[in-house]
Parts: sequence; C-alpha cells; structure tokens
Amino acid sequence: MIPPVNKPMESSLIAENADQIKAVEAMDEENIAPVGTEQIKKFMQILRKYKTGKSRTEQRIVASENWWKLRNTTEEQKTTAIGKDGGFTSKSAWLHNVIVSKHADAMEAYPEPNILPRELSDRAEARRLSAIVPCILEQNKFKNTYSTAMWQKMKTGTCVYKVIWDAKKLNGLGDISVECVNLLNLYWEPGVTDIQKSRYFFHTELCDKDILEQRYPDKIKNGLKGQTFTSTKFLYDDHVDTENKITVVEVYYHKYVQGKNTLQYCKFVNDIVLYATENEVSPAVNELGEVIAPPMAMVGLYDHGKYPYVFDALYPVEGSPCGYGYVDLCNNPQTEIDLMKTSFIKSAMVGSTPRYLSRGDSGINEAEFLDLSKPIVKANGVGEDTLKPIVFSPLDGNYINVLDRTIQELRETSGNTETSTGNISSGVTAASAIAALQEASGKGSRDSTEMSYESYSQVVEMCIELIRQFYSMPRSFRILGQYGTEQYISYTNKGLQMKHQGTDFGADQGFRLPVFDITISAQKKNVYTKVAQNELSLQFFKSGFFDPRLADQVLLCLEIMDFDGKDEIMQKISKNATLYKRLLQYMELALALAQVARPDIVEQIAQDYMQTIGREGAPSGSGNVQMPQSDNIAGLNKNEPKIVENSRARAAEASQPNSAKGGKK
Repeated sequence: MIPPVNKPMESSLIAENADQIKAVEAMDEENIAPVGTEQIKKFMQILRKYKTGKSRTEQRIVASENWWKLRNTTEEQKTTAIGKDGGFTSKSAWLHNVIVSKHADAMEAYPEPNILPRELSDRAEARRLSAIVPCILEQNKFKNTYSTAMWQKMKTGTCVYKVIWDAKKLNGLGDISVECVNLLNLYWEPGVTDIQKSRYFFHTELCDKDILEQRYPDKIKNGLKGQTFTSTKFLYDDHVDTENKITVVEVYYHKYVQGKNTLQYCKFVNDIVLYATENEVSPAVNELGEVIAPPMAMVGLYDHGKYPYVFDALYPVEGSPCGYGYVDLCNNPQTEIDLMKTSFIKSAMVGSTPRYLSRGDSGINEAEFLDLSKPIVKANGVGEDTLKPIVFSPLDGNYINVLDRTIQELRETSGNTETSTGNISSGVTAASAIAALQEASGKGSRDSTEMSYESYSQVVEMCIELIRQFYSMPRSFRILGQYGTEQYISYTNKGLQMKHQGTDFGADQGFRLPVFDITISAQKKNVYTKVAQNELSLQFFKSGFFDPRLADQVLLCLEIMDFDGKDEIMQKISKNATLYKRLLQYMELALALAQVARPDIVEQIAQDYMQTIGREGAPSGSGNVQMPQSDNIAGLNKNEPKIVENSRARAAEASQPNSAKGGKK
C-alpha cells in the first residue's frame, strides 16, 4: 500500500486548526516516539497471538476450499475410512452445484448504489455522487471483485473487501482502490464481532525480496534475510515457490491524538519499518511554504478513522466477524452420499464380474481361464468341486431410497431445491402455485443478498469518504445523463467539505458536513422483468394515466398499486398536473388581456385553449393512439390469464431482495 497524501485544507479549516498545527510544529522531533524496532516487536507478538486465536477458522477455510475443488476424499478420510483401501471413491458434485446456484443468484442481483442527501442543499452533490461512484467502481473492475467475493462467501462463509487510497494510480494523481482480499492473510483480535472494535488489524502479504529492496533502498540497506512470519496457505494445484519471497505486514490501529480518535498505519518487513504514519510529524506545505494540512501523526491515515476493510458473512457466528458457508452446512450429507455411492459402485463391479472359488490342487491354468480370448482352457482332473461360483447378493432397493433421501436432505438444507432450479414436482401445474413455491425457495438467496447489499453500502460509504478527503484536484468522468446521453463532467471534493451555516439571531451556526444515505438495488433485471415493466408502461399509456387532466384519479389508483418505481411515476404525474393547471391559468390570463389589447388574436388563443382542455372529453392516449398489438411479445403469451402473468413476474424476482420497493437502504 502506498501512503496517501493529505488533501489541502480549506482556508476556514486552516484557521480553525491553526493552534493545533502550531503546537505540532513546536514539538521537538526527538520527544515524539516514532515507530521503530521496539514497536515492531510488540506488533509481531500481537500478530502471533491473533493467528493462534484464528487457527480453527483457518482450518475450516482450507477445508472448504478442498471441498470446492472436489477433493472430497482429502476431507472425508479425516473422519471415515473411505478410499483408504486404495480402490475407487465417488466424488459427486451435489455440494458444488449448491454453491454454483447460490453464486448465480447473487450475480443476478448485482448491486447498484443510489446516494440520497439528508439536506435539501446537498441534492445536486448527491446526484453527482450517484453517477460518479459507479464509475469509480467500474474502473476498479468491481464486477469481477464482487463475483470473487461471492464465491468466497458461498464457499467459506465470509468475503472481505479492502477500500483504500492508492497513490500510484493515474500516474501519481492517486485514486480509490477496491479489491477482494484473502481471508487467510487477515488477523484481528479474537472474540470481536465487529472488526472496527479490534485493537489492531493486520494484513500480511508475500512480496519479492528484490522488488522491496528496489522500492525502499533507503530503508533496506543490507538486504532481507530470513522469514519472521508465515500465513496459512491453500492447497494450490500449482507449486508456489516462496524461496525468494518474504512476508510484508501492514498493521492498522486506533490512537487518540488530542482527544480525537485517529487511524494509524505501519508497514514493516522483519524488523524494518517501511512506513508509519506516527513517524510523519511534519505538516504538509505548498510551494510557497505555507502549511496546508496537519501532519499525518496528528490526523491519521484516513479521516473516516475506520479500518479500510468490510466483512460480509453468510451465516454469522457469535464472537467472530466470520461466518460459515454452504460447505460447513452440507459437508456431512455430501460425505454420506459419497460413502453410499462408493459402496454401490463397488457392489455393482462385484456383481458384474463373475468370481470363483478354486481348489488348491485343481490344476487349472488361471491365466488362460481369465483370458477371454482363449477358447480352450487347459486343466488337469476337472471335477464338480474344482471351481465353485461365488454367490453374489445384490443390494436391496431400500439403499437407493436412503441415497435419494440424503440427496434431498442436502438440497433442502441448502435451499437449492428442485423448485429453485426450475424443476417442479409432478402434480403441481397451476402457475400461481409454481410461482409461490419458487418465491418460497428463494428466501435464502434474498436474505444472503440483503446482507451483501449492506456490506456493499459500507464500501460505497468508504468510497465517498475517500473522495471527500483526496479528490482535491479536478477529475473527469463520463456519465450517463438524461435519456442515456453521454456527459463529461469535472468533479472535485469541494461540495463535500465543511459548509458554514451562517448566522442566526446574531449567533454563528458553525459548520456542517454533508452526509448522505445510501440505498442499494439490483442493477439489472432478467428479460422477463424488463418486458413486464415495459408492458405495464404501455397499459398505463393506453389507459390515460399520463393525461394531466386525470391526475387526481390516477394518483388514487396508483396509491393502491404495488410495482417497482411507483413513487417516481407518481411524482412525475403530480408534477405534470401542476404544470398543466398553471398553463391553463396563463392561457386564461392571456385571453383576458388579448380581449383588451389585441382583439385580433382572441380567436386563436381561444382555439388553443379549447384544444388544451381536451378533445370531446376523450383522455389523451385513450383510443386516439393505436398501439402495436402482438400475441407474443418477447416470448410472453398475451393470451394467458393475468394471474399467470403475475405469477411469472413473482417467480422471476424470487431471489432478488426488495424488488418492489426500490432497493436496500
């Protein structure tokens, strides 16, 4: 991680913090205890303690990855005798299929942020942030990051996002970096559920020794030798050579400085400090030598003061920020399935291969007997008791029923039932009943996605805080404007800084920091959802819902309806009705004025007025506009009953949270 550079401060804030800056400048640098060898030893003791407390979690994570790679035998042999005879072992992928299905549900509900202001004056800034933050995430290839995170969440039960400021991006200008990190490389205080309450937080990573020596020549002068710490690793398929690599440790911790909780940071390798915020005691100055920001030791790494990591747990457990996943939930029935299928296959092989008991003095040439290409087998003194077939008893059908019940148990436990995958049991033919079953089967996916949205909103909040702190220089973004038109805007963090609230009754109201709420919704709908939404809009148009003269009736009708985007449509209809009433008022005023000043245009204004108030009382869009009709639009049968259409819509959104409420707040 490259340490960030503090943003320039506003002139008002410089004055406000002038006393603090002067106090720091007056400090004797020798009196400030920098992070050195002694502090590194303390950090390493704490890191080893944290690693010991996390050992069970690491074992479970490694085991989950083995299950995912269909290395079932590796884990099953720890508790059973399966495969220890050296014979065939079954590795069915029922558990693998569960994870694939749940990942597909998560990606179908890929999130999109909508940033809302808490103050009316911040509406324009919130609108710009709603367009800019997705651009920043897209530049970070966040969809790939989200997919990787969802794989981790379904397999191991936990995924972790890292949201930091990377000063190397954009040729040194710096930008936000969002990535998914390996949980085995993270360490926190044992027993805490919220990582922000951990006293320290560590992130370790293997780096090449020669690259570190080139990057920090003033710090690493005698080369890097030895290895002081090693993280747990997955059982990789490829051979990973770590001979010329060394562990670099990043530690985050909170520290109170002048009554303010700050986030401090240290990066070290062995006993060498590569960077530490507490060692940065000089304030930032501009080209003129003017102080523009307090030293890093006083303000910390990030203004938001949080560890830049966001945990997303599938099934949470007490005393840990990590949860357990589908492997932990379903590995026992998967082991039972593998044991039974291995036994069935061995039984089938025994039954399909004739075997005999041979007397020791039978004199039969066994090689010729076993060679099916030999029509004649030589033998000496063949009698009735020379060879005797071994009697085989085939397995009873009850064992097959037990296997089917175990498979059903796995599917029911994981929520990956036949209904959720599109298969309906025989006897269920009603569309509404099928939709109800699919909606019920999607409850688990909706719940998981809800929690993913909550973690995603924390990622967006951290992005906004980093924008507030570091976007001091103008940056260009290409965004989608109204009706999908491309727009190019230049953006800085000026609108996110402290704002003076003026004076009231002669009293200074102080400063206000713009704060925003974040709602999350699914970015893309499936094909059926889009078509159904388009069909609903056409029905509204043909029914005259967009006629401003019928606004009061239409709003009453919409009030009792429930569909995605209802509030926005009601706002637009109400706005159009207000504009329509004002237009009529102005036309009446123009008609009255024309009768006095311009009698020659009175007739024209009167005709325009009559055309505006209606055509023989017929609502616009009702019977006067012929819409194209089709019996099958995008594969939807328009002859099917309305209840079937509604059932299809509910089934299509079964795994997406808040599909009719506009997203997750």
